[in-house]
Order: sequence, then C-alpha cells, then structure tokens
Amino acid sequence: MPSFAIQAPPRILFGRGEAARAAGLVRRLSDRIVVAHGANAVRAAWLIDALTAEGADVLPLRCRGEPLLSELEAGLEAGRRFGATAVVGLGGGAAIDFGKALAALIPSQSAPMDHLEVIGRGQPLGADPLPYVAIPTTAGTGAEVTKNAVIASPEHGRKVSLRDDRMIPRVAIVDPALTDDCPRATTLASGLDAVVQVIEPYVSSKATPFTDAIARPAIGRGLVALARLMADGDRTTDSAAADPTARDEMAWVSLCGGLSLANAGLGAVHGLAGVIGGLVPAPHGLICGRLIGQVLRANRARADGLTAHRLDEVFAEIARVLGGPANDAPETLTAWISAQGLAPIGRFGLGPDRFAAVAAAAQASSSMRGNPVPLAVEALEAILVHEAKA
Repeated sequence: MPSFAIQAPPRILFGRGEAARAAGLVRRLSDRIVVAHGANAVRAAWLIDALTAEGADVLPLRCRGEPLLSELEAGLEAGRRFGATAVVGLGGGAAIDFGKALAALIPSQSAPMDHLEVIGRGQPLGADPLPYVAIPTTAGTGAEVTKNAVIASPEHGRKVSLRDDRMIPRVAIVDPALTDDCPRATTLASGLDAVVQVIEPYVSSKATPFTDAIARPAIGRGLVALARLMADGDRTTDSAAADPTARDEMAWVSLCGGLSLANAGLGAVHGLAGVIGGLVPAPHGLICGRLIGQVLRANRARADGLTAHRLDEVFAEIARVLGGPANDAPETLTAWISAQGLAPIGRFGLGPDRFAAVAAAAQASSSMRGNPVPLAVEALEAILVHEAKA
C-alpha cells in the first residue's frame, strides 16, 4: 500500500439538527465573531441571533456571489477594525470561501495579493488564521473541509486560490436540513459539482486508499439522489423535491467530495472551470456539469491499465443510474443534464474565439496535475468545442 496523508478538519459534525449546536461551539472559541454569509442576510439571522444571545459581539459580512477580490479587501478592513477573533462561514461555497479567506488574512495585516496564487505573489500566510467554523447551506462544493478559498478577480479575468494547510476549518457543521429549501437550479448545479468532485478524485493520478474509500461509493449515491430531486421537483416553480432522504445523501456526497479533493486533487473539469469562471458569470457547478461528460470521454480515449478500469467503473455507475450502454455513459450523462434544463456555457458569453486561450490557461492550472491522463491544449480545446455543440 502506498504512503499517504489525510487532511481534514479536527472536528466534523454531520446530521439533521447539528446546526443548532453552532452558536455554543463558536461562542466557546471567541466573543468577537465575524459571520460571513450569502446574499440573503435573512438566512443568517438565526445564527446571528443565537450568537448574540450567547453574549458575543457579531459583525455580519455579506458575500453577494462568488467572492471578489475587492469584496475580500473591504471585508478584511471591516474585520480588522472590528477586532474579530473568530469567523463563521454560513452559506454556499462562495460564502464559505469568503469566510475562510477572512479568517486567514485578518490576523496577518497583509494584502490578499501577497498570498493569492497565479495573479499574486503566492506567499505563505504571515500569521496563523483565526479559528474558523464552516456551515454549508448547499450540497456541492465541500469547501467546509478544504484548505483553499477561491477568489475572483474580474480585473485579471481569473478565479484563483488562497491556499494554506492552516486554512482548514476548525469545525465543519454539515446539517442537511439547511439545504432543504434550495431551489431546483441551485440544487442541480451544486449537486453536479458534488458528483464531479467524487468522480475526479476517484480517477485522479493522486488517488489514495482513503479517497478511494469515500469517493467510489459516493458516485452512485450522488447520481441517484440528484436524479430523485430532479424527477420529483417542479421546474415551473424552480422547486426541487421535498425529499429529506435525498437531501441527506447529497450533503454526504458533497462532504465526501470535499474530503476527496483535499487529499487527491481534481482534474480537467476543474482546470477548465477555474478559468471559465473568471471570464463569464456562469455558476461553477453549471460549468462542471456541462464539461464532465466530454472530459470523461477524452480521458477514457487515452487511458489504459488501472486508470482505464477506474473510468470504466464510473461509466458503469452512470449507466446503472441513468440507463443506456456503459460505453455511452458520457453522452447519456450529458443528455440527462441538458434535459434538466442546465444552460450551455455559451449562453453566458463564452464564444469559440476564447476556447484556445481558455484551454492554454487550464492546461497550466494546478487542477490538471490530478487528471488521470495528460491532456494537451488541443484536447482541452476540443472538449470546449464539443460542449458548445451539445
């Protein structure tokens, strides 16, 4: 058996009702707390009220969408002025990453550009992060258990990471009940992100026995649960199914995806998605969903040995859940995703004139290091061409 390491939060709470413990846990860490939350402040009121009742001083900071560099800079100024000694992130992956970046940089007194990868200087953190507690309200990114925060810089046309081993949250609280009222579109996009994030680590060149143990079973479970939520929902009202069991399953798959990618990396889907997301306002999960079929096909065409066997297992799981021959699984998955109403990436403004530049940037991304086979720039560009025709 090969040697490997495991990176994970010191404490993970999973299950319905676990969010009720959040205020008490956070209050034991600090009495001056930043709560980083999503665009709808009402959804964070329960936590802010509970922390206040526990005697804490609370500074709410809103993340309106994917965290922008300018938004992070403003949040850091506010958090430092407030004298924050702990941070909670409550929301989807964007809010979780926003809070993670605040916790990382508030103590250092340095600028984000000192530490951001690709567009910045990529320096290590100058001080230990503040204690950070992550509470996801969507089932998708798994950001509650990872060591990086993704920040968008429209000026540079990129989404890049702030990354440090010390940025892993102190506590992750995964309460599936917080995802029950997610609308259909959010459920689909975030759910596809979760599924991709167990597929890519499973076939990754950096897979370990640990990531195999959690990623492999989660692939089928995620596909089944997402199909149930879509089949029983109401597209006319953008409502996903009221199915607590399926919501529980998706929350578990999302958590498995976060732990898997933190320890085995990702692949070409995320290599491309990181670049595309910095250029057009398409949701990250949507981009991943639109690309996964074509990336699976491109990888399988170049794979042999154990890598080919793993990809064949993924094909078989897709066929088992969605039907059709296993060999046609990538096309079956793409067709199913389209049938659920997931918009093509091109609808957000990514045209063929940008494909070559996107492919070149993606080929150099850190996510590509985990792709199970080498994919040249031309192969990545072909994936974008095929997606545009799907």
